[in-house]
Amino acid sequence: MIQSDGLRYLLPALVAWAIAQVLKVIISSVRRHRLDLRVLAEMGGMPSSHSALVMGLTTAVGRGQGVDSAAFAIALVFSFVVMYDAQGVRRAVGRQAAVLNRLVEDMVTMRGIQEARLRELLGHTPVEVLVGAALGIAVGFVL
Repeated sequence: MIQSDGLRYLLPALVAWAIAQVLKVIISSVRRHRLDLRVLAEMGGMPSSHSALVMGLTTAVGRGQGVDSAAFAIALVFSFVVMYDAQGVRRAVGRQAAVLNRLVEDMVTMRGIQEARLRELLGHTPVEVLVGAALGIAVGFVL
């Protein structure tokens, strides 16, 4: 069982994550003109639930422990690493997958070689990360 002190930090993170996931379903469903629950199992999308989660935690730690605490410094660095990865590294991998998919399509056309397509949409745009971070900060201040 989580102690109440730990719950004070965990709750804003989980609520921010849940709100981001609900928003992701709503936004995707509006864009596609139908209920789209598949986005819950996919990476990427607006807003970044990873960013919302870590910034909700970081904000709660900053409010509870103070922004000059070691716990806040650790949470903030952790948040930056997660958000950088969500936007930068995974997005770059997605671009590489797109290039590889085009190469495979050319090989299929030229030589009849069949390969499965790689997932191309793996990361977030900078805006998706910023919106997720802002959501996490807002929830961290409210809860």
